[in-house]
Amino acid sequence: MPRYSYMGRPLKAHPEELEDHSEKLHKALASAGMGSRRDMEQLIADGRVTINSQVAKVGDRVKAGDLVKVNGKVIRMGWKKQTPRVLIYHKLDGEIVSRDDPEGRPSVFDSLPQVRSGRWISIGRLDFNTEGLLIFTTDGELANHLTHPRYEVEREYAVRLIGALDAVQMNSLLTGVELDDGIAKVDAIVPAGGEGVNQWYHLIIKEGRNREVRRLMEHLGLTVSRLIRVRFGPIAMPSRLKRGMKEELPEEEVEALLRWCGMAKGAAEQRKSEESGEAKHTEAKRPEAKHTEAKRPEAKRLEAKHPEAAPAKVGHPFRRRLNSKGERQQ
Repeated sequence: MPRYSYMGRPLKAHPEELEDHSEKLHKALASAGMGSRRDMEQLIADGRVTINSQVAKVGDRVKAGDLVKVNGKVIRMGWKKQTPRVLIYHKLDGEIVSRDDPEGRPSVFDSLPQVRSGRWISIGRLDFNTEGLLIFTTDGELANHLTHPRYEVEREYAVRLIGALDAVQMNSLLTGVELDDGIAKVDAIVPAGGEGVNQWYHLIIKEGRNREVRRLMEHLGLTVSRLIRVRFGPIAMPSRLKRGMKEELPEEEVEALLRWCGMAKGAAEQRKSEESGEAKHTEAKRPEAKHTEAKRPEAKRLEAKHPEAAPAKVGHPFRRRLNSKGERQQ
């Protein structure tokens, strides 16, 4: 039996077939663990990605069933969303956060476990001489949520200085310091003890500029003798994670991280249901007379005397019109 729209016209497809299940290509590649969204956009712009044997362009969309290749290699998109893998690592001083280094220095990627599909993506970077917490994930979207400047995710560092900061210097760090790439500042800074000329401080920044903490201190005429990242967003480096050690987060902790980022499964649906629940609650508080029309006295008397004379309106309006015409013809 054909189905009809509210205007009485037959529908050519099922409603679920009319929904757009496609996704931006660079976002789908990032979710597949190929890299960050920005890197994927550059990869597409360079003409190294194809969709169904056609060279892709930035802004193209991809859906289930499309054949996507990067540098001629087929990519499994994984449309069934799975919990991404997240790994924390205590980076050593003297390691580089890059897969390719012309100087051949040790890389943090050398000792990471193999990934069946996709690859490990570093969430932020650490300088060659900086140690501490480094986070890896197989989900490019998660990496984007934690590193993009608009989300202002906190990074906490323990910094050891040769010399101490006075009140004026600490105030200038909080208000902002002019660097080569713009004004930079710390959101919080507290002394953390020390011996002699070596003084420790804990500070928080919300950006990931190159060598930002070191350049801030150099601007004040102080030298950083040691720099350790101890926290990134909601993840703090546990004391059991010694230098050079790595640990993969269990699935429940990954789900908690996704919720913290607003990326949990069904988060959007949950927000919609909450909003609809609030709307229904508000509607229930309204007086009934405002949203229900009073029945005419004649209709009430007719229903009281002849209940069968007022049948319930069942079915689509267009179908009811067809039925009423058939009854009149009989």
